[in-house]
Amino acid sequence: MTSSVQAISVWGLVLSFIPALVVLIILVRWAEDAKGSVYALARMLIQLLLVGYVLTFIFTTQHAVIIGLVLSVMLIAASWISLRPLKAKQPLLYLKAFAAIVISGVPILALVTQLVVDVEPWFQPRYVVPLAGMIFASSMNTLSLAAERYEAETGQAEPYLRARNTAMQASLIPTINSMLAVGLVSLPGMMTGQILSGTPPLIAVKYQIVVMCMVFGASGISAAVYLSLLKPKAHQPPTTTE
Repeated sequence: MTSSVQAISVWGLVLSFIPALVVLIILVRWAEDAKGSVYALARMLIQLLLVGYVLTFIFTTQHAVIIGLVLSVMLIAASWISLRPLKAKQPLLYLKAFAAIVISGVPILALVTQLVVDVEPWFQPRYVVPLAGMIFASSMNTLSLAAERYEAETGQAEPYLRARNTAMQASLIPTINSMLAVGLVSLPGMMTGQILSGTPPLIAVKYQIVVMCMVFGASGISAAVYLSLLKPKAHQPPTTTE
């Protein structure tokens, strides 16, 4: 088994856009509006090209402050994007989303990097940044689903507890599906990348088990915290005077 990944040429990179172009054509013909998808593809391309250069610097840095700033930017971006589907966006909701991702993501990141993987030094960017990305992204996606479903349920005059429970269950469907499918339908990205780079499959499997557990935990906790923060305040009974 080789220890390096096959390089992708520029032409190969161009060819990889063919399936995406097919979807854009379908969207134009069916919905007559592909602006959002075109924007997403363009933004993805620009962001990944830029992050490639940024990560080259980050992975060679030995300053904990820089890694802390990177994690902070990731948290802010995740909380901002998580509420994108909502029709009624309020500043307070962004604060609640940020709190939910921090409360769920940061302790889990610390658990995995410091106790499970035992990273040395504690801020080793090659481990901390990719693992943080997986944790924060999973929290972001699940929180986004929870927030959108909760808004829909309350919009139909559902009481808080029923709306909360429905939103929580719906938000975890993708994560639970991925756990059911792993190894049978799909080989996750991290596991595939490790195998392609020459890591023995059993070691890659152990890492993937850790990833699936941390993703499920971060997803569920972030959604639960956010939905709990949405609980309406109980009306105080009026005070009476003698």
